[in-house]
Amino acid sequence: MTTVTLVYPYFQPFNDRSIFRFPPLGLGYIAAYLRQHKVSVDLVDCTFLSQAEALERVARSDPEIIGIYSMFSIKKRSVELAEMLRKGSRLLVAGGPLPSLKPEAFLGTFDVVVIGEGEQTMLELVHAVKKGADLSGIKGIAYREGGVIKLTSKRGLIGNLDSIPFPAREFFDNKAYMDYHRRRSNHTVTTVITSRGCPFRCDFCSRPIFDERFRARSAKNIADEVEVVCVLGYDRIWFADDCFTFSRKRLIDVCDEMIRRGLRIDWECLSRVDTIDREATEKMRQAGCVRVFFGIESGNDSVLALMNKRTTTKQADEAVRLTKASGIQVGGFFIVGYPGETDETILDTIRFASSLPLDYLSFTLPYPIPGTPLYEREKDKMTLDEPEEPEHARLIDHNLMYRSSFSEAKLKFAIAKGMVQFKMRRHLKGPGYKLLGTPLERLTDSIFRRLH
Repeated sequence: MTTVTLVYPYFQPFNDRSIFRFPPLGLGYIAAYLRQHKVSVDLVDCTFLSQAEALERVARSDPEIIGIYSMFSIKKRSVELAEMLRKGSRLLVAGGPLPSLKPEAFLGTFDVVVIGEGEQTMLELVHAVKKGADLSGIKGIAYREGGVIKLTSKRGLIGNLDSIPFPAREFFDNKAYMDYHRRRSNHTVTTVITSRGCPFRCDFCSRPIFDERFRARSAKNIADEVEVVCVLGYDRIWFADDCFTFSRKRLIDVCDEMIRRGLRIDWECLSRVDTIDREATEKMRQAGCVRVFFGIESGNDSVLALMNKRTTTKQADEAVRLTKASGIQVGGFFIVGYPGETDETILDTIRFASSLPLDYLSFTLPYPIPGTPLYEREKDKMTLDEPEEPEHARLIDHNLMYRSSFSEAKLKFAIAKGMVQFKMRRHLKGPGYKLLGTPLERLTDSIFRRLH
């Protein structure tokens, strides 16, 4: 009998246009940690499974404990799956960002909620279940006892990330992930996580698992995992840290270690515009970096201050251009319609974003995620508990989850306008854009202002 089965409930069909479709490494870490401590474990990643296939997989493993991951965008699916798997004496455990923030919302369906990092907590939970012990001595959980919700003391963060084994990638359908990315981009890519925690406090960002304290793996440990990824046959890595470039010294150390070992694999990462310089980007390129994504978010400095980004449009412009000059492609993320914006600040963002020499551009609507200052301000205006996935592909998949001063149609018009301007600037140089793009920009500015 398998003691624990971990489930990532992201069923087909999923948005095939997303550039971010990767294995749930968080569960991979827990699986590897449990196995390191002689616990029988299975992992069911539903990304390429139907619901029926996933249920059959879980039933086949016949676990004593079922752990289901949940977050803001898949709460409904995780709860529905738990209800389907509720049989006999199985212990149902919820974990992930949303259960950590709102454990009470899950204890009507689940028996236990893991709050925060799950490796040590799940191990102690397994031992307690085996011994029939009281759960009150396990730090970092919530559970219901006699109709009353019990919260145990907070569990401390894992200090030495090198002590955690590499994620158990053999549980993931690596071939399916490779085929998916190859269809989309002619290369295969998987994730590596090299740090936990983010010290920045962006208004819209939630960090219920890893908290604010930045903890990093050593360059040697990271390079060891990169070698594992190479052996699996991937030709690109997405370093999925909140900000891979946060520590300049660590960034250089990682690059030097990869260069020293001759690890010839392309990689990309997420960065802030205030954490890199020319020397760093040139070292990154030498080590195989092919693309950097910046969370720029707005083209207006007053809105950036409202978001608590602690960056400026000038810093963003400089970071994008010096990264490009180092031979690295650049992607930029922007939010339109942030609470407190005006028509003119949105147009500032559209102009700024479309004028940058980006290789990839993404606009999104604001998403008030529980646990964020943005959510606390807008929670009384919420109209949806989680993003709704369209049954059919749409030009713009985002939906407005709260009562905004802007209509969803107006904000989607802004996004479409921004993407058209961006593509026109890329293909119409100088006089060409002035002849065709500028009149269109002025016309759509006027239309945007008149929309409600």
